[in-house]
Amino acid sequence: MTTAREIMHTGATCIQENETLEDAARRMKELDVGALPICGPDDRLHGIITDRDIVVKCLAMGKDPRTVKAGQLEQGKPITTDAEADAGQVLQVMEAHKIRRLPVIDDHRLVGMISEADLARHLPEDQVGHFVEVVCAAR
Repeated sequence: MTTAREIMHTGATCIQENETLEDAARRMKELDVGALPICGPDDRLHGIITDRDIVVKCLAMGKDPRTVKAGQLEQGKPITTDAEADAGQVLQVMEAHKIRRLPVIDDHRLVGMISEADLARHLPEDQVGHFVEVVCAAR
């Protein structure tokens, strides 16, 4: 049984709630990622910010990414999975919520992220194909 811990990439780097969207964009470029977890002062996951969020919710609205804080784009409780969840549970959560990135939690702490690429590397082609059909093709 493949678990979330085996699928995820470790070392997910958080952007702090009080850091700017410019900081977030710079960190995404440095890490070559399209999303960052948002963490609060308690170092716990509070949300996720994507490169698309920066464009659509900041730049396109005429706001300044040098002054808008990452925490201002948080929306509701983030969808997560436990590190010991099996691959079927991971896919079920991602498909049900139509999300392409899933934070992995262990003992209330962020330990990694699962992306589409992680699924493609670790799961059988038929499972990945179904995921793409449900989540990606639905847009």
